[in-house]
Amino acid sequence: MGFTLAIGTFLQHLINGLTLGAIYGLIAIGYTMVYGIIRMINFAHGEIYMIGAFIAVTTFTILLGMGVTSVALALVIVLAVSCSFTAVYGWSIERVAYRPLRQAPKLAPFISAIGMSIALQNFVMLTQGARSKSLPPVMTGGITLWHDGDFNLGITNIQLFIILLTVALMAGFTLVINRTALGRAQRACEQDRTMAALLGINVDRTISLTFVLGAALAAVAGVMVTLYYGVIDFYIGFLAGMKAFTAAVLGGIGSLPGAMLGGLLIGLIEAFFSGYVSSAYKDVAAFSILILVLVVRPSGLLGRPDIEKV
Repeated sequence: MGFTLAIGTFLQHLINGLTLGAIYGLIAIGYTMVYGIIRMINFAHGEIYMIGAFIAVTTFTILLGMGVTSVALALVIVLAVSCSFTAVYGWSIERVAYRPLRQAPKLAPFISAIGMSIALQNFVMLTQGARSKSLPPVMTGGITLWHDGDFNLGITNIQLFIILLTVALMAGFTLVINRTALGRAQRACEQDRTMAALLGINVDRTISLTFVLGAALAAVAGVMVTLYYGVIDFYIGFLAGMKAFTAAVLGGIGSLPGAMLGGLLIGLIEAFFSGYVSSAYKDVAAFSILILVLVVRPSGLLGRPDIEKV
């Protein structure tokens, strides 16, 4: 393999890894937001992502049946429907599985989250069937960046859409956290919920909205993965959820930039390991890197060590 061809192959893996990492990063933000405020891991978050993907397939199918041919219009409608439904799921999970256990020992919400995850998975299986769902290609084509003989370095329109939408969402989220009353309330609750309540902040509403926002981001990731792969099943939430949780821990759980950084790193590790070694062991590589990072830096790459309050 020539030098230029090797560089082209490297760049192609880089594009594939960034695309995959953007999806993991969006899911990981939901984990890290919830942990940042209530110090609990929402293990049902992966199932919210899976539900978002199923809603996307259903909505796309209905729109095709209605004769909607505009891709842009279909995407806007699918994103709006998926985010709306999953937001309701996120709000309901907080009210049913977490709020009653907020003062309970940590093991109780942990078990509750696992139970909610299994319940949602079986609910989808009962209502949608156990078979995989497929979707015809919605976005086709792409941009060829460079070619040499039979080799083409390019980025597809779906990859471009995923990367640009992720950048836009991260910019919007940064503004929400840093410039809005909701963001200030979230940061206050993260530091001290009791003091935030004494200062007039509605802690319950802030936590509920955090679940809603995290669920909406998971729905966007579900729509993305539906467009990217075209096939989904009710197991995708478990594996993607585990990887996104890994990304959140790798970047430093509780840190929004850390969650996105961790997601991108996990995506890049998978893409490069699949390309240069073997796709069969890409998950092993990702989790091995996580262990190595945590041995050196237990709080993650951008995380802050917890300070024991007295």
